[in-house]
Amino acid sequence: MRIDYAIEHPVALHAAFDVEGFTVLLGASGEGKSMLLRAIAGLIPAKGEPFGGMPAQDRAVGYLPQGYALFPHLNAWQNVAFALRGPQRREHAMQLLERVHMAEFAERYPLTLSGGQQQRVALARALARKPQLLLLDEPTSALDPVTRDDVIAELIAEVHDFGIPALAVSHDPQLAAVADRLVLMHGRRIIQIGTPQVLYANPISGAAARLLGYRNVHRGHIEGTPSAPRLMWPDGGTSFPIEGHAPIGANVDWMIDPAAIRITDMRDALPDAIPASIEVRHVNGRITQLGLRCGLARLWATVPDGMQVPESLAVHLSPKAIRCWARDV
Repeated sequence: MRIDYAIEHPVALHAAFDVEGFTVLLGASGEGKSMLLRAIAGLIPAKGEPFGGMPAQDRAVGYLPQGYALFPHLNAWQNVAFALRGPQRREHAMQLLERVHMAEFAERYPLTLSGGQQQRVALARALARKPQLLLLDEPTSALDPVTRDDVIAELIAEVHDFGIPALAVSHDPQLAAVADRLVLMHGRRIIQIGTPQVLYANPISGAAARLLGYRNVHRGHIEGTPSAPRLMWPDGGTSFPIEGHAPIGANVDWMIDPAAIRITDMRDALPDAIPASIEVRHVNGRITQLGLRCGLARLWATVPDGMQVPESLAVHLSPKAIRCWARDV
């Protein structure tokens, strides 16, 4: 389904892209993502397609707002039945709850349900409208980190099972990573579209890399000479050699993979090594990353398996491992 909407108030925004399967619109807070959903649903004035000019109640849209907005005084089946009409409202509501594996909780009230269970009730209520498009506003915001991955997997499986295209807006890279299609928004405009595999492998800019959750994305500028360029890192208070990426004098965003950073003892450091101090250790299974203070900036580095981290350390950034993107300012 093609989405093409222009909003003038409260902020100017124009977005055009295709929704295929489970599509995630990824952007930072304040970009207007939720506003775009409300425009598609007909809740704020906007021009666009589909559904342009139709009253909100006539749009074939299922809308899950942040927090799910379940009525606290209604139980699960009554929440679903709120969107239904006719004498068989309860029967139809129960059928929808069965499809999202919530029939056994039909008599329970929202405050007695977990975040994932509330989400499934809200999904059933949205499906009761027989929508052509599902809209999900920050669907992971009310979930705890322990259950989030399982709830996301269930949600996507249910969306695929119903065969209805879904557009979820989020700032959560974990949700973006499991989408069928990914749309990146920055500066209230679409900057990159594609599958997660393509976008994660080739972010178009430093802004895109930050949205995708990459660590070690910083600002700098190129100095030196064309034959010996150096990257000046103001926040790090240093510069280091790179391989030719941008013209001398260019402002850039740059990135390096934590696994590509070499940790050394300060006493054995190479001439362009950067002094660092440990701020935090992040242990995830067998992988340990160090959050290192370099000047005013933090740099994340992966500790090689079995390495004894020196008390006084420095890091070396391989010129070949640094990726740069031109920046306007």
